[in-house]
Amino acid sequence: MEASSSSYKIILGSSSVARRKILSEMGFLFTLMTADIDEKSIRKETPEELVMALAEAKAEAILQRLPVDDYLKDAEPTLLITSDQVVVYEGVIREKPTSKEEARQFLKDYSGKCAATVGSVLVTNIKTGFRKGDSDRVEIYFNEIPDEIIEKLVDEGITLNVAGGLIIEHPSILPFVKEVVGTTDSVMGLPKSLTEKLLKEAL
Repeated sequence: MEASSSSYKIILGSSSVARRKILSEMGFLFTLMTADIDEKSIRKETPEELVMALAEAKAEAILQRLPVDDYLKDAEPTLLITSDQVVVYEGVIREKPTSKEEARQFLKDYSGKCAATVGSVLVTNIKTGFRKGDSDRVEIYFNEIPDEIIEKLVDEGITLNVAGGLIIEHPSILPFVKEVVGTTDSVMGLPKSLTEKLLKEAL
């Protein structure tokens, strides 16, 4: 895909710093909006269904705040990107930790084990109403993570802002990541190839 998005505009419906960084790395210019939804009120059976439902709820919340009529009159379409992510550990869905204690336990669980991220991307063409989304799964295998590394990460508070308290790009945890089956950008919250594919299809 061309780095320039001159034939359309993009709104990223996320407050995630990592998603902003990834979309910028892809060469896109975009505006930011955040969706204020009660994520805990949305429950689904599978992680894939849950992250898609959350991305759809975020899109709806943002669309309700936009002057949609203005976008319909625009010569160029505006594409809204929303997404969500959970971690799956031993078959259980994990969202953002609710406390430092929970974040600590999550990280202790991953030590020497495997966890997976399941993320969704949903692209809505505000001009045409077309909407398409999909999910992406990445398996992450960890070596033993020393307690002092876990404490450092928990103390920094960064683990409270990410699904399952799981971060692999942090320099403290990186040496203990044994293998990533999938892409790092997907683990960080926005799979580049899937996002590009959906942007193309939504035009």
